[in-house]
Amino acid sequence: MTTLIGMMILAIGLPAWAGITYVGLVRARRGDELPQPRLPRPRRSPAKKAAWVAVLAYLAGGALHLYGLSYMPFLQPEDACWFKAGYMAVPDSSSALPVSLVCAGEEIVPWWVNPGLLVLAVTAVGATVTSPVLAVLAFRRRR
Repeated sequence: MTTLIGMMILAIGLPAWAGITYVGLVRARRGDELPQPRLPRPRRSPAKKAAWVAVLAYLAGGALHLYGLSYMPFLQPEDACWFKAGYMAVPDSSSALPVSLVCAGEEIVPWWVNPGLLVLAVTAVGATVTSPVLAVLAFRRRR
């Protein structure tokens, strides 16, 4: 029970105390007035949005590819079939792109890994090409 009360104090009391202290410090610095709200940021340009989409697609594609590679045999190939499919055998075939591991005629890598990689790759390349094109078009419009 004591731990629960302590956690409640930390979860509720500590942030409230910190906020009250911050407002008091701001008021003292500005002469007893409330802090002014920040002005809204300018909108992102379409070129920046496309660049962010490209970055996210590259990161998600890299993570998905690493997940797919976790099925691959590295040091001891027979262990890949043992840990993934449940029987001790050397894989029939394996490849890193497209991600594939075949043990006794059965594909071990989930079916959605390669289509996901394809979609993310097309998205990343498309957004990478689109971003500078949109930036150049916006620059020409401003002239």
